[in-house]
Amino acid sequence: MEPFYYNHMDKERQAVYRAMQQGLLSLADSFQIPRIDGHALSDIFFELRLDHPEIFWVSSFKYRYFADSPNLIFIPEYLFEKSKIKDHQKAMNARVEKLARPAAKLPELEKEKYIHDFICENIHYDKLKKPYSHEIIGPLGHGVGVCEGIAKSVKILCDALGIWCLIALCGNNPEKGIKYRHTWNIVKIGKTCYHLDATFDNSLGKCVETGGEIRYDYFNLDDKAVFRDHEPLIAPAPACTDGDHFYYKEKKLSFTKTEEVYKRSLQTAKKNKTLTFHWRGGYLTREVLKELIELIEKAGAEQNKTAHIQLNWPQAVLRIHYTDERSQAVVTMEEANEGEES
Repeated sequence: MEPFYYNHMDKERQAVYRAMQQGLLSLADSFQIPRIDGHALSDIFFELRLDHPEIFWVSSFKYRYFADSPNLIFIPEYLFEKSKIKDHQKAMNARVEKLARPAAKLPELEKEKYIHDFICENIHYDKLKKPYSHEIIGPLGHGVGVCEGIAKSVKILCDALGIWCLIALCGNNPEKGIKYRHTWNIVKIGKTCYHLDATFDNSLGKCVETGGEIRYDYFNLDDKAVFRDHEPLIAPAPACTDGDHFYYKEKKLSFTKTEEVYKRSLQTAKKNKTLTFHWRGGYLTREVLKELIELIEKAGAEQNKTAHIQLNWPQAVLRIHYTDERSQAVVTMEEANEGEES
C-alpha cells in the first residue's frame, strides 16, 4: 500500500527513510544512514513505522557520528532477541493472513467494519503500556494494545484487505490534561477519506470486559466531527470532508427531530432493548439535552421503567436502556479516551 508519510517527505528525508528501512529489515546491529539532525531522525523513524506496521520488532534507537562524516551510525534497539524476531515475523504474517481471510470478499465498507469490530471485541487497552503494546504484536499477538498499537493493527489489516489507510497523529495538550500523543486511522472508502478511531470506540464499548454492544461513535467521521474531541494533527493527512457516511447516519440512527427520539425510546422501553443514536438536530446544548432526557424519561415512565442514559457529549451520541424499577433517569457522562482517564 502507499507509504503515505514517505511520499510527503523531501528527497533528503526520503534517503534517510530508505536507508533506515533497509537496515531494520536486515536486522543489522548498526548501519550507516545519511546525516540529518536528531529531531528529523526521530520523526523519520516514527513515520517509517507508521507507514510499515509490519516492522514491529524495533522500539527505539541511538546514533553516533563523526564530525567530518556525511553519515550517521544508526543503532536500533530491538524488542526481542534477534534469533526470535524471524519466528515472531512468521507468527504475525500468519495471524494477519488468518484474520483477513474471512473478510477477503466483502465490500470495502464491510471490510472496514470487520476490522473495527475485531478490535472492539478482542483487544484490552494496556494501561501499563508495555513496549510491545505500541506495535502490532501487542493487539494481534497478545490481545492488548495502546492507541499506537491498535492504529497499526487496523492499518496492517486494511493493507491485507486492500483498503487505503494511514495512521493519523495528533499532539498532547497538558493544559487539557491530555498527557500523550494519540493515533487513530484515516481510511479511504471508494474515493472518500474518513476518520476511524477504533481505540475510542473500544474505550466506550468495553466489549472485552462487559460483553456489551460495539460502539460506532468514531466510525467514518469527517474533520469537523473528529476534532471536537481530538487534538490537531501534527503530521500530514488528507482532508475528510464527507459527514454523510457516519455510521449512525448510515444506519438511520441519526435523529433530527425530538419526536423521533421519543418514538424510538418508547419502542426501546417496550422491547427491553438498547438504543444508541446520534443527535443531528442542531448543536447539542444543555437545553436540547434536557429536552431529550425528559422525552426519554417520559417514554420509560409510560412503561413503568427507568431510563439509563450514557452520553458522549462531544459526538452527540446517546445510549439508552431501561430497567424495571421506577426512579429518575440516570445519566452517565462518557469520555472516550485511550482506555484510561487522561
